[in-house]
Amino acid sequence: MTVIGIHTPETAAERKIESVRRKVKDNHIEYPNLVDNAGKNWATWDNRIWPCTYLIDQKGNVRYRWDGELNFNGVKGHQIMRKKIEELLAEKE
Repeated sequence: MTVIGIHTPETAAERKIESVRRKVKDNHIEYPNLVDNAGKNWATWDNRIWPCTYLIDQKGNVRYRWDGELNFNGVKGHQIMRKKIEELLAEKE
């Protein structure tokens, strides 16, 4: 399994690379994080809501997408996505 984060800033302050690096470190994020200051990746994926989470299978197909905070208003998004990840990992190629 590979995890990649892509940071697309909402504000001018969020465009500062050093600030992003500090937040990644402060939050103990160990996976790679790209910075999409121009919003090109954001536009390519047709994102409209921060954050968006995608699960992509071994063949490169987007299998699941979650728009917004995973646990907003008591929704158990982390549990739902964890189950989806387990399903994808269990698939045979």
